[in-house]
Formats: sequence, C-alpha cells, structure tokens
Amino acid sequence: MKIGIPIYDDVNLLDVAGPLEAFYWAGRRNDLRTALVSQNGRSVTSINGVRFDADCAFSEMPELDILWVPGGSVDTLERIMRDLDSPYLKYIQQVSKGAAWVCSVCEGAMLLARAGLPDGHDAATHWAFVESLRRFPEITVPDGNPRFLVSGNRLTGGGISSGLDESLELIRLLFDEEEAMRVQVTTEYFPRPPVMGKLPAKAPECSMDWEQQLLGQRLMGWNDGT
Repeated sequence: MKIGIPIYDDVNLLDVAGPLEAFYWAGRRNDLRTALVSQNGRSVTSINGVRFDADCAFSEMPELDILWVPGGSVDTLERIMRDLDSPYLKYIQQVSKGAAWVCSVCEGAMLLARAGLPDGHDAATHWAFVESLRRFPEITVPDGNPRFLVSGNRLTGGGISSGLDESLELIRLLFDEEEAMRVQVTTEYFPRPPVMGKLPAKAPECSMDWEQQLLGQRLMGWNDGT
C-alpha cells in the first residue's frame, strides 16, 4: 500500500514527520510505504524553517492507496485555496478517486474542504479553524475538538500533534489493534505533558488574534462565489 503525503513550502513539520515516523514502523512488518510528494518533486521548507526532500513529483505518483494532507501556514493555504486550478487541489482530487482512505491533519482539512473531498462527512481540524471549516455547508464539524474523526473512508485530525493519534488509528484500521500498539510501544508514545492547558469549547468566529481571524475573514465569501 502506498501512502502519499503531498507537501508544500510552509507545511507544518509535525503534520508530516510525526505520521511519517509511525508509518515507517508499521511498514517494517507490513506492506506499507510512505512517499513525500511535491508538485515538481523538489524539496520544501517547513513553516519552522526545516528543509527536506520530496520522494517524487505529483506526476510520478498519479495514484495512491492512502492520501494524507498536512496543514501549513495561512498564507500558503490561502494561495492554494483561492486558485481552483491549483496543482495541489487538482492532485488531491485526482488521487482521492482511487484511494481507500482520504486523510488530513490540522488545517489540512481546509485543503480537503476546498477540493470537496469531505463533502457529506464529519471532519475535524485545528480548534482555531473550526468555524472556518463550518463555512463549507456540505461538511459536518462536531463540537468538542476531537483528536480525530472517522467518517466513512475519511479520517481527519485536529491540531498539529493530533496527527500522532490519527496515524495510530489509521494503522489500526489498516491492520489491527495489535499492530497499532506495536508502533505505539516502539515510538514510546505515551504522552504525559508537563502542563495541561484547555482548548476553548468553541472557536470564536473571526475574533482570534492570529490565523483563525485571518483565514476566517478571507474565506467568508468563497462558497457563494464572491
């Protein structure tokens, strides 16, 4: 099975690297391979300045068994989402047609939404983008900021670190619970953070002082053609 992670400049590093690590260990015992795919097959630079290589270009991997779409910076999301002919949107639409699973983590759900891929499904995203995602009327976004959601063959995750939980869930769905636990133990993923903040019960609509406000304001008219 091929998992493809389409990457781009200013992508969230953990959205890519965390799941990639989990999929690597699952692939040691199973038929599972992960490829980083960029538009031209060139390297990209993450939002925090880490540069890493792609394995191939979009054109070199026209089919996938599993699509995993990561989030990234608001400026890059806007650039991709404003252009319905964007190579990125066209690619995820193309490979989703034959994919057994279509997945996103964090703001990657916004890219899926713009491509129409979660239509008719429940979906999760970073807490600060919940109201933005709800502007897509064909998508149901539950309350409560779930770490991940399974809806049909759509698997979507919450904020950046939720990709770790979500990747274990995908491994469980692809193989079994025992395999997911093996990866959990191998990576020693038993989080006990030294602090315990609280997420807001509901993201204020267009009132955040960072990405939610910016992206929310920019998206307001997109679905009615303005």
